[in-house]
Amino acid sequence: MPQAAGLLAGQRILMVEDEYLIAEAMEGWLRGAGAEILGPVPSVDQALEIIEEEPGAPDLAVLDVNLGRGETVYPVADRLDELGVPYLFATGDVRIKDAANYRQHPKLEKPILRQELILALEELLAASRDRGP
Repeated sequence: MPQAAGLLAGQRILMVEDEYLIAEAMEGWLRGAGAEILGPVPSVDQALEIIEEEPGAPDLAVLDVNLGRGETVYPVADRLDELGVPYLFATGDVRIKDAANYRQHPKLEKPILRQELILALEELLAASRDRGP
């Protein structure tokens, strides 16, 4: 796979997505780029469980905003912010909650293309490395 030597190789990426087919496609794309996927999970509780129980924080995260039954991913985003984990929103919801800390994160609107997701995550990773610890 040509992408396996890219920036995402070996990166641990948390994926929170409630739509099975979308999660499966994105997981395949990211695994093809050499990433290790934590999840995908469809709920806040499951995502927070992974964050707290996995050894070490994820390197990056892909978050769907609306997770069904009125649940939103913002508690996960808050925890990732506390840990300093870079993330992006991958969502069909064109609006992100009116809070500066959410709006500063990249947003990809569904439907998302493979190369679009990989490039956005590579840019997010590079930017986080430039900022340093």
